[in-house]
Amino acid sequence: MTDTAREALTDTPLLTVDNLTVDYLGGRRPARACNEISFTLNRGEILGVAGESASGKTTLLTAIMRLQRPPAVIADGTVLYHRADGTTIDLASAPESKIRPLRWVDLSIVMQSAMAALNPVTRLGKQFYDVLRMHYPEMSVKAQEQRAGDLLEMVGISRDVLRKFPHEMSGGMRQRSLIALAMACDPELIVMDEPTTAVDVVMQREILEQILELQADHGFAIIFVTHDLSLLLEMADRIAIMYAGRIVEIADGEDIADAPRHPYTEGLRNAFPSLTEPLRELHGIPGSPPNLLDLPSGCSFHPRCPLKIDRCETDRPGLDPDTPGRRVACHVRVGSDVARRITR
Repeated sequence: MTDTAREALTDTPLLTVDNLTVDYLGGRRPARACNEISFTLNRGEILGVAGESASGKTTLLTAIMRLQRPPAVIADGTVLYHRADGTTIDLASAPESKIRPLRWVDLSIVMQSAMAALNPVTRLGKQFYDVLRMHYPEMSVKAQEQRAGDLLEMVGISRDVLRKFPHEMSGGMRQRSLIALAMACDPELIVMDEPTTAVDVVMQREILEQILELQADHGFAIIFVTHDLSLLLEMADRIAIMYAGRIVEIADGEDIADAPRHPYTEGLRNAFPSLTEPLRELHGIPGSPPNLLDLPSGCSFHPRCPLKIDRCETDRPGLDPDTPGRRVACHVRVGSDVARRITR
């Protein structure tokens, strides 16, 4: 895809998420795993979502795809999918009968664990054929086999792997197979839930490069979830940082890398070493993420924040504009005059 074509794609909204709220029911009161999440994803764009465990990343993905299972429920908000034909459907409230035909054809997902996502007692080929038969019932058996083989070769796997069971494949091959399966019906959006977590760093690099090549060739949009911010800094157009069920900062990848504005974002960025910068001591974020059933008053991050002021303990900051293209939920932003006085 040329740069001009990519720019044209990313000017058009594909998904508009507004005030999305997801609760886990049970116990004394619901646990709010996603709280008033709002963002817009454009066609052909790669949006990264980063944060510690239990920040709400996977819950966000399953809610967008309407794959959440009880006790998770969408309590509020909309997820508007702007289809190529000009129609719009709210994925958060549409009946399952309208959502099901969209899966794989328009919207697809790559799960975190390939071994758990693939059927262990079914050959890989049949799992491709089932998807193709469901959405293209007129496709012949020979055409299904050809398409499945082409998809595997697209991700660097020989087509003879179609005859194997998942346990006969390496971890990297299984993960690549999931990516190929997600592309079976040429979707407009593929959401990826930590697709490289279960593989070594060498295979991780190969899979990421493969994803970027496929995205450049086919133009689909990606929502890529990971706890590893360093991965997103290399591949994402924009990055959303989640903490305690909320987005606390969303900005271009370069802005997050060069000048994070939320203290939590800065903590995540500083928690991994640079290959090019001088040797420095790494510092983690002190403390642990809060209990969603007992969130701190005001800003949820204030018990761990080095820039905390009195207001942070009582007033929850909104996700407000900061610089063009960036929104931040913080009363004392990194680099501000107040922050400089605190750190002196």
